[in-house]
This record gives sequence, structure tokens and C-alpha cells, in this order.
Amino acid sequence: MLAYRHAFHAGNHGDVLKHTVLIAVLQHMLQKDVPFTFIDTHAGAGGYALDGHYAQKTAEHQAGVLILTANTVPPPELLFNYKTLIEAFNGGGAITQYPGSPALASMLLRADDPMRLWELHPTDERILRSFLGKRMHTDVHLTDGFVGFVRELPPASRRGVILIDPSYEMKSDYAKTLTALREGLKRFATGTFIVWYPQLQTVESVQLPKRLMTAAGVAPKGWLHASLTVERSEGGFGLRGSGVLVVNPPFTLAAQLRESLPWLAARLASDGQGKFMVQEGRPVKPA
Repeated sequence: MLAYRHAFHAGNHGDVLKHTVLIAVLQHMLQKDVPFTFIDTHAGAGGYALDGHYAQKTAEHQAGVLILTANTVPPPELLFNYKTLIEAFNGGGAITQYPGSPALASMLLRADDPMRLWELHPTDERILRSFLGKRMHTDVHLTDGFVGFVRELPPASRRGVILIDPSYEMKSDYAKTLTALREGLKRFATGTFIVWYPQLQTVESVQLPKRLMTAAGVAPKGWLHASLTVERSEGGFGLRGSGVLVVNPPFTLAAQLRESLPWLAARLASDGQGKFMVQEGRPVKPA
């Protein structure tokens, strides 16, 4: 697990989907004056050099964020907001740096909105701490986010966004993700949880979305499930796409994604024929 570095995958199509959704959720939360807490269970280094050794080795960003930022066709508003933040992180110049979830959150959150960040890789945690450790109301932890985040629930303001996006390099991450969502909802039923997962040709990956949706049935505002598939299945085990489950989602998110995902699917798919899906689930009433 400690061998995993997100720098190899920074800015790929999975990041585009995950961060587009994250930005939309955070911007919705900012519409109220009451502070809210942002929690990231697997925060990574915070930012990544796209011209560095790790990113260049796989060059996944070239089929992800760079397609979007280089495209001259104006994207839908949700993607325009994402693109604007990526460009701002690069100072308006060439896209050579990619902001991770904590960096994007720090660009949007107000000074009194707390951040709670966990990262288990010591090098990435050290980079993250030097980047955001001095921000007010921000805690950076070198420990297992699956275990640590529930201790922060519920936040004092009773408003919060929790991002759960492990590497899934280990099969145990799938079960831990499901448990984390269940435990999180027990402690903070009204919180907004964002769970990202990869689309792989494995039993664990195929089963996880259904299990997450079942667990999210207790949420008072229901759930939203969105996926983006950019590679056809040819019997291999590569990353075909990814999905995001948002528990207690903003009421505006489904319409935003139905406008944005076709645009992404047409441009990020290797054959120009990507697929997308947006599902909504209502809360399950107790028997």
C-alpha cells in the first residue's frame, strides 16, 4: 500500500470526474454562511507535477485534464468551474501542475472552514503538511484515514463534506470503504459523503457501487451515483473508467452532471464513444 503514489495517475479521467463532483459539492456548501468541515480520508500530496518523473511515466493526464483544458469548445458550467481552478493553480500558464483534492478545497474554502486531512504515505504526508499544514483550522495526520476520520464526526457546525477515495490497490480497500461509509453515516447521517471508486474487471469493483447504494439508503437526502467509462472492456484489468457516489447530494448536482458527462464522455473516451450514467436514490423509509 505504501508503494502507491497518486502522482502516477494525477489528472487522469478518474480525477476529472472526482474533482468536478467535489468542486460542485463544495460550491453548493459555500452558499450558506455557516462554516463546514472538509474531510479527506486519503489526501495524497496535495499537488502533483505533471512534468515530473512519476506523471510522465504513465502520462495519464494527457488523456484526462489536458484534453479538457486544451479544448477550444466551451464546456458546460460545471466543467468550466473545474477548468478555471486548474488554470488558476497553474498561474494562468501552461498546465504543468495538478491540484489534488486538498488543494482544490483550499482554493474554495473560507478561512473559517476547517480541513481534516489524512495521508498514510510518509513522503506524501510531508509534502502535504508543508503545503497546507500552516493553514488555519487545518489538521494533517500521518495515519490511516479509514480509522481516523470517524473521530471527527459530527463536526461542530453539523455541516461537512467527507471525501473517501483510497487507492484500491489492495482488495481490502473495498470492504474498508463500505465500512467507512456505514460508520460515517451512523455518526453523521446528514453529512455529504463523496465516495470515488475505479471501474475495473474485478468482482470487488463491480460489486462495490451496489453495496454503497444500499448503505446510503439511510441518508435523509438520498444519494446520487454517477459514472464515466472511457475505455472498452477487452477482457483486461486496466482502468476503464470510474464512478462517484454522493450521499446527501446537493439538489442541483444531478442536472449539472447530466449536462456535463456527455461532454466528457465524447472527449475523454479513446474512441470518442464513452459512456456515462447518473442515477438517483431516495432514502429508504424504516419498515
